[in-house]
Amino acid sequence: MASSGTIAPDGLSKAPAAARVDWVDYAKGICIVMVVMMHSVLGVELAAGEPGFMHVAVAFAKPFRMPDFFLISGLFLPLVIDRDWRTYLDRKVMHFAYFYVVWVTIQFGFKAPAFAAETSWREVGFLYLESFIEPFGTLWFIYLLPVFFVVTKLTRKIPPLAIWLIAAALETARVTTGWTAIDEFCARFVYFCSGYLFAPYVFALSDRARSHPALALAALAAWALVNAGLVAIGASEWKFVSLVLGFAGACAIITAGTLLARARWLNLFRFCGEHSIVIYLAFFLPMAATRTLLLRTGIIPDIGTVSLIVTIAGVIGSLVIWQAALRLGFNFLFERPDAFWIAPKKAGPVLQAAE
Repeated sequence: MASSGTIAPDGLSKAPAAARVDWVDYAKGICIVMVVMMHSVLGVELAAGEPGFMHVAVAFAKPFRMPDFFLISGLFLPLVIDRDWRTYLDRKVMHFAYFYVVWVTIQFGFKAPAFAAETSWREVGFLYLESFIEPFGTLWFIYLLPVFFVVTKLTRKIPPLAIWLIAAALETARVTTGWTAIDEFCARFVYFCSGYLFAPYVFALSDRARSHPALALAALAAWALVNAGLVAIGASEWKFVSLVLGFAGACAIITAGTLLARARWLNLFRFCGEHSIVIYLAFFLPMAATRTLLLRTGIIPDIGTVSLIVTIAGVIGSLVIWQAALRLGFNFLFERPDAFWIAPKKAGPVLQAAE
């Protein structure tokens, strides 16, 4: 580990497995809050039939919100990709598959009565089974991550440049089949692949930002202006431009996370990053409940304010659910039981990506 708390680029493969990297937690925290914000804002606006001031923030974050999340997800893969297949599949497939099955069942349980009212319980059963082929609701991210992990390990002997060029071409091709797993794989794999292939450069970027905060702030300001301008004129959706903005935004979030870690500000983001999977799995319930309550009562007339409150409720509510589950003995909701491990269970703290 470097003295700054980041892993030195030339020592990535020798990093201790018990280490957490401060800026990675900040960056993941920013990303997960943006994910909750996107679902909250768009959900409120759809139900209300009108946009609010939070729509601008969602539009601004769209070019980089998921690219950064996927890039960070691949960042620590060089540390574990050469593990035996049994251990690798346990950590990178079974881990996410378990939580997907548990939480898709929970989400489906809440929505099934409404589905049945529109069709029939027989159709609801088929829809539930389909969720194991077509990712359900907000859970497509943890559905897709194991696919990325397996594809990357299977192709690691292929020249990295060839893999990266193919991945970039898939993003640029704007593949639209109607199947979420296929379309999102094509759109996002280049970022996950880049996190894996260019990890030393990512850590070097973080170290430079930590060493030169004034320059990093100036770069962030310039990026924010360019990103906002391209979003405003609709150019952020253009081919190649979207790819560039995805990487530029990912670098910006990495830089912002590093600066926050350096100053030790806004530790809430760091905490959210440390528990990003908890928030990701559970935020839908407090988000939906708060949205329904506020819109039905009309106690707050401004849609933007409602969206903001729903976002905060989604983040904090998911953490409350997590703590309540642990205290009530429902650990299986957020911790994989021993029965669902296919390799020896790891002990102690782990790197962010191992989770």
